[in-house]
Amino acid sequence: MLLPALTDLADQNDDFRVFVGTGFLVGVVCALVAVATRGERPQFTQKLGFLLVTTVWLTACLIGSLPIYFSSVNVSFAGAIFESMSGLTTTGSTVISGLDSLPRGILLWRSLLQWLGGIGIIGMVLLILPSLQAGGLALFHMESSDKSDKVLPRVNQLTGGLIAAYVSLTLMCAIAYTSLGMSFFDATNHAMTTLATGGYSTHDASMGYFDDNRILIASTIFMILAALPFVVYVRAFLPRRFQLWRDPQIMVFLVICVVLSFSIAVTRRIINDTPFGEALVSSTFNLVSVITTTGYASEDYTLWSNAAIGIFFLASFLGGCAGSTAGGIKANRLVVLYLVVRASFRRLVRPHAVIRLKYGNDDISAQTIQTVTIFFFLFFGTLLLGTVLLTMFGLDLITAFSGTLTALANVGPGFGQIIGPAGNFSTLPDPALWVLSAAMLLGRLELVTVLILLFPSVWID
Repeated sequence: MLLPALTDLADQNDDFRVFVGTGFLVGVVCALVAVATRGERPQFTQKLGFLLVTTVWLTACLIGSLPIYFSSVNVSFAGAIFESMSGLTTTGSTVISGLDSLPRGILLWRSLLQWLGGIGIIGMVLLILPSLQAGGLALFHMESSDKSDKVLPRVNQLTGGLIAAYVSLTLMCAIAYTSLGMSFFDATNHAMTTLATGGYSTHDASMGYFDDNRILIASTIFMILAALPFVVYVRAFLPRRFQLWRDPQIMVFLVICVVLSFSIAVTRRIINDTPFGEALVSSTFNLVSVITTTGYASEDYTLWSNAAIGIFFLASFLGGCAGSTAGGIKANRLVVLYLVVRASFRRLVRPHAVIRLKYGNDDISAQTIQTVTIFFFLFFGTLLLGTVLLTMFGLDLITAFSGTLTALANVGPGFGQIIGPAGNFSTLPDPALWVLSAAMLLGRLELVTVLILLFPSVWID
């Protein structure tokens, strides 16, 4: 919190007192907790892991909301929680209007929240919580869907490699944005939210404010890099371990991006008579922004055509790769689901055939199939439940459904005039913001980690 405090102090904005005061309060509470819990370390269990991951995210969300609530920004407590949760879960939805005139400290704080949430708070703190190293890899897996093999022998080495890759890509993105004409402040903020696939901007018009196709191209490249498994970058520095196409989800993700972007560009050329080169750049940027769950926008793409809206609606479900900063269903689950469906069709034709399911070079276990099936059931069940709850608070069906979808998939903008790419969530009632905040947490922790806490039988030995 000292970074936005120093920024506001340099701008002679009184909000610096909010960051200093909140930072001091949080520091004192954390110091007291550290003193009170020193001594013998607790034995790590799966139950503790699920509880710890959810509690850490909820606590971080509460802490992140305090500067927003007490600052000069006029938002309710529900709005501050929503903004903080949207930042930490890298969703990118916002209840704040007038970003261009907002104090720079708050803008920086929003970007920092997304940057910290991008790599995952658990992944970050594993380096400074040696008491949990025994269960460190389990915590990393509980927080994300990445179940890749241990690239490095120790979890702190793996975490260090992931953070090094994350920081390096952020710096490279900031340098690219600066070289293309962004100010240092804009480049720093957008680099953090690009690599976090979060989408918070320092301007109401998002990336459309800069009106530069070169910036859109650079942003597209870094959004794609952020949506790839970060283990790939760790392997790149290990001898004989770098195989980009070893993970089938990478090729599937890239092919989906290319096909859908090209399809939108073609529809715009035919329907809107937009020059194909211009259509391809803006279509690819906005499509990649949605499919990687970043949430940037260069213009209101819901005005292009019904065909484009349909493709963007489909992209809102998909997401990036497992082990990345992106949200959504994720490409690895789509691959597994496709293989299961294909095998089922084959068994209908050849009932006695023995069919082995393989994900890359590895066999797909029955447990993996069960996990993917449960995720899809919970995802669409939560989507329907959230939609019904939001309609009970007076929202129309399109706003309720797309709002729940964008929160659960951590995408950012929804559809319709209220929460579409040209709008925000500021007009939604507080109860709806609480529902969407819960949906964002469920989506970021991939449902099971949170929902398992609601079953009393889990806690009975």
